Amino acid sequence: METLEKYKNLLKEIGKLESATSLLAWDERTYIPESAHEARSQVLGKLSKMAFELSVSDEMGEYLEELTKEDVFQSLSEKDRASVYWVNHDYKRFKAIPPDLFEQYTIDRSKSEFVWEKAKAESNFEMFRPHLEKMVDYAKKFADIFGYEENPYDALLEDYEPGMTARELKEIIEPLRKELVSFLRRLLDEGEAPDTSFLTGNFPKEKQRELSIRALKAMHYDFKAGRLDVSAHPFTTKIGPSDVRITTRYIETELLPAFFGSMHEGGHGLYDQGIDKDLTWTGLDTGASMGIHESQSRLWENYVGRSRAFWQFFYPQLQEVFPEFESVPVEDFYRAVNKVEPSLIRVEADELTYNFHIMLRFELEEGLVNGRIEVKDLPELWDDAMNRYLGVTPPDDAHGVLQDVHWSGGMIGYFPSYMLGNLYAAQIFAAARREIPDLEGKIASGDLLTLREWLREKIHRFGRMYAPKEILEKATGEGPNPEYFLKYVREKFSDVYRL
Repeated sequence: METLEKYKNLLKEIGKLESATSLLAWDERTYIPESAHEARSQVLGKLSKMAFELSVSDEMGEYLEELTKEDVFQSLSEKDRASVYWVNHDYKRFKAIPPDLFEQYTIDRSKSEFVWEKAKAESNFEMFRPHLEKMVDYAKKFADIFGYEENPYDALLEDYEPGMTARELKEIIEPLRKELVSFLRRLLDEGEAPDTSFLTGNFPKEKQRELSIRALKAMHYDFKAGRLDVSAHPFTTKIGPSDVRITTRYIETELLPAFFGSMHEGGHGLYDQGIDKDLTWTGLDTGASMGIHESQSRLWENYVGRSRAFWQFFYPQLQEVFPEFESVPVEDFYRAVNKVEPSLIRVEADELTYNFHIMLRFELEEGLVNGRIEVKDLPELWDDAMNRYLGVTPPDDAHGVLQDVHWSGGMIGYFPSYMLGNLYAAQIFAAARREIPDLEGKIASGDLLTLREWLREKIHRFGRMYAPKEILEKATGEGPNPEYFLKYVREKFSDVYRL
């Protein structure tokens, strides 16, 4: 069909531009010289505008109008139908955004991320505040442009978790919060806390990097189609076909942040590397949603990386890189990496308290979008929320409101995906345990390939062909069910804390 071929060619041209943009953005967050940021912002703005204009062009509209006709649509292959459906979904949303506005947004976003890095380093919220105010204003404008039925926040959520609403999130959060608060109190009051003193010390960056690479290789992350670098905030970027890059950050006095950060980003990387190559440049060569993507990173970081089975296999490798752990029993180490403790930093939070970090961010950004909260009040409100949810108070902005990169990049509506990812991961891992005979035994023997292949078959290969709830149903046999997460944390941490 001529229209279909022209449509695919246009998507390929958009994909090439987006690939170049991704590479430049990756470089900007890793190796770019400090003085080059201003010019890079302009280049990113230009390329993004070009890709955006093609994606909402009259030409694209004409192709979609033809391909979405009922008889034509039904005659397409399943892959092509999915492509047309999701590209049309995005087209309708973004067509209303003026290209000049999108270009300026991209420029301002690039500047904002650069200033955020400096502001975080100096723990200076006021330096960053004008840029964050711009990002919030953009979020409000985009919500109005996209349209919504009940809550402007819903319009932003759609970019990250299609079909999810603020109302649904609140319905998930309230009972989950009550259950977790109650269980956390019991653990801390009645449980036997593990010793973690041996997790701090002197751990040179080059040795931490070696350990991270060993873990990524064990996960079967493909280094011929990716790489591990350093950034202020760990991230994963798909540059294009067979080019998925991850980053981490090293703290020489602490062993765990870089290691588990690498496994976390490696989970994202495995997802992107596992997407069917036939979906390249079709609008489907991304994850089903950020929540599904996050389920993969959290699954590898926590359900594998913080499991007893994993350390039965991997602990000798850690001892080889850091011989000082030869005197620490593996069971003590396993319990230590699963210590539960309300803490300041989201990316370093334990599995049980992590969701509290997301709940407070959702509360704040939903208030920002609805105008109940002003940016200037965020530091005070952040500290108050940390006290209410976790009982801790940040000593400064760097450990508080400035700790995450997301708002600087305009990613408002993203944070709930982290919580949903936790819940999805529990449900997916439970399904894997049902379907893979002796999964724990395989992990304990160093066989992580069986799990990776199961995930590739059930989730990765489909990319964005299906909505998040459909992917979950295909992989687990049911829609989202938070009970799997609650069962997992109750069983695991009751054991770790010897209740």
